[in-house]
Amino acid sequence: MSSLKRLLVGEPLRTERLATERLTNPKALAVFSSDALSSVAYATEEILLTLFLAGSAALNLSLPVAFAIALLFFVVVFSYRQTVFAYPTGGGSYIVARSNLGLLPGLTAGAALLIDYVLTVAVSVSSGIAAVTSAVPALYPHRVALALLAVAILVAGNLRGVRESGNLFSAPTYLFIVSTLTMIALGVFRYATGTLAPVTAPVPPPAVPVPLTTFLILRAFASGCAALTGTEAISNGVQAFHEPVSRNAAKTLVWMAVLAVTMFLGITFLAHVLGLTPQTETIISQVNRSVFGSGALYYVTQAGTMLILVLAANTSFADFPRLASIIGRDGFLPRQMANRGDRLVFSNGIILLGVLSSLLIVYFEGKTHSLIPLYAVGVFLSFTLSQSGMVIHWWRSRKEDRQWLTHALINGTGAIVTGVVFVVIAVTKFTGGAWVVVVLIPVTVGLFLAIRRHYDAVAQDLRISLETKVKPVDHIIVVPVAGIHRAVAATMAYAKSLGPEIHAVHVSVDPAETEKLKAKWEKWDPGVPLTVVPSPYRSLTGPLVRYIDGLQRKEKVKFVTVVIAEFVPRHWWQFLLHNQSALWLQAALHFRPHTAIVSVPFHLKH
Repeated sequence: MSSLKRLLVGEPLRTERLATERLTNPKALAVFSSDALSSVAYATEEILLTLFLAGSAALNLSLPVAFAIALLFFVVVFSYRQTVFAYPTGGGSYIVARSNLGLLPGLTAGAALLIDYVLTVAVSVSSGIAAVTSAVPALYPHRVALALLAVAILVAGNLRGVRESGNLFSAPTYLFIVSTLTMIALGVFRYATGTLAPVTAPVPPPAVPVPLTTFLILRAFASGCAALTGTEAISNGVQAFHEPVSRNAAKTLVWMAVLAVTMFLGITFLAHVLGLTPQTETIISQVNRSVFGSGALYYVTQAGTMLILVLAANTSFADFPRLASIIGRDGFLPRQMANRGDRLVFSNGIILLGVLSSLLIVYFEGKTHSLIPLYAVGVFLSFTLSQSGMVIHWWRSRKEDRQWLTHALINGTGAIVTGVVFVVIAVTKFTGGAWVVVVLIPVTVGLFLAIRRHYDAVAQDLRISLETKVKPVDHIIVVPVAGIHRAVAATMAYAKSLGPEIHAVHVSVDPAETEKLKAKWEKWDPGVPLTVVPSPYRSLTGPLVRYIDGLQRKEKVKFVTVVIAEFVPRHWWQFLLHNQSALWLQAALHFRPHTAIVSVPFHLKH
C-alpha cells in the first residue's frame, strides 16, 4: 500500500519545503482562476435557457443581460483586489466577515463558500463531460462514470502538492484561453466581413411559452451570474503566491477578470449574431462549430473546453482544503482538516471534497442543468458578507489610512450590488432548487457550532492545575486467554512486568475444549490461576466485560489493565484469515471508563 501511495502521490516533502511550494502568477492563474474562466463556457447558455422560455424573440435580451453581469464582475473583482491587500494571510470571506462582522456572519460566509466549492466541482466536471458527449454523443450514457473518473484524477493530482498540481493543470487552462480567444477573434472578424452565416436550422418553440416579465429577465440574470463563481478564490489563497503575495495576487485577479469578461461577452455576442438557441448540443459547441466548422480546430477547442470545465474544479480543490483548514484551526471543523499531508497539502480536505462532489454527481446523474439552480447562492452571500466586512475594516482603519473613504466606497458598492444579486438569485431560483442551499447554510453553521462546543467541552475536561500532584494508582491486570501458545506466553510475561495481581481469563464457548485447556494450563503452570467464564450464547466480549465489571467491584480498585495478545500476520491479506477477536475486544473496552488496554503484538514469520 505504501508503494502504491508513493506512486500516486509522490515522495514526502520536508516541512522546510513549504516556502518553496509557491506559485508563479501564470501557474496561479491556472490553479485559482480556472473556475471563473470556465464559467464562461456555460454562463451564456444558462441565460439563453431562461430567456428562451418566452420564445426566440426574448433571446435578443441576452447581450444587455451579459453586459450587466460583466459590470458586476468588475465591481466584485476590484472589491476583492482591496481584500488581498488588507488580508495578505488569505482566508477570504470567512476571515474578513469574522474579523469585522462577528462570529455568526463569519461562519455563514465559511459555510456558504464550502457548499459552493462542492457544487463547483460537481457542476464543472458535469459540464466538462457534457462537452465530451456533445462531440461524441455515444458517450452520453456513460457520463456519470466519466465524471467520477475525472474527480478521481483531480484528487490524485492535488494530493501531489500545490506546485505540481499547477504544473499538471496549466497547459489545459491556457489551451482553453488561447483556443477560445482565437474562436472569438475569428468569429468577430467573419461577422465584420459578412462571412459568418447565421444558423438557419428550425428550432421548435417552447411547449408552453411564458410571458417575458421582469421576473423572467431577473431569472436569466441570476442564471448568468454563474460566470462570477470562483472570483473569490484568489483572495482565499493569497499565501500560495510568491512574494510580494498581495501584489502578485492582485495582478492575477485583474488578469482573470479581463480574460473572463472578454470571453463571456465574446461568446454571448457570437451566440446572438448566429441566432443560436439552447439544444442538446451546448451553446459553446454550436459557436465553435459555426466558426471553425467540423474540422480539427473544432475538436481542439472542444477539447480545451472540456479540460477547463473539468479542471475548473481544481479551483475548489485549491481553496476548499485551505478554507477548511482555517475553520478547523479555529475549532469549527475537525482539527484533522488543519493537518498537512506528505506533500504539504491539506490532504483530508482534498479527499473530503472529492467524496462530497462525487455523491452530488451520482445523485443528479451528472446533469449540469439540475445542479445549476443550486449554484451561486452561497458564493453571492459570501461576496456580500465579505464586502460588508471590508467596509467595517476601512472604518476602523480610518486614522491610519488617509484613503479609507475611497476604499470603503468601493467595497460598499460591492456589498450593495452583490447583496441585491444574492436576493435576486435566492428568490428567482428558490423553487428551482436554491432552497436546498438556503437550508444547508444554517445547518452547516449549526454543525460548526456543535463541533466547537465539543472542543470547548474537551478542553474543560482536560484542564488541570499546575499544583496537581501525580500519584500512582492501584490497578488489577486481566489477561484474556484463548489458548496456550507462544503469543500467550509473551503476553503473560509482559503482564507480570506490570504488577503482581494478574487474572488470566478464558471465555468458554465449548465446554469440551475448555476442559482440555484447563488441563494444559495446570501442566504449563505460568504462576497465574486460570478463571473460566461460561458463555452460553457464544459471545466473547460481553461475558468478559461483565467479568471485569464484577472483578473491579470486588477488588475495589479504580483502574483495570487488560493485556491482549494480538497476532500480526506477515502479509496484509493474511489478516482476512483470522477472526480479529483482539480488535473486537479492544473496540468493546475502548469506551469503558478507567480501563487501560495494552496490545502485545506477536509477529508471525510465515
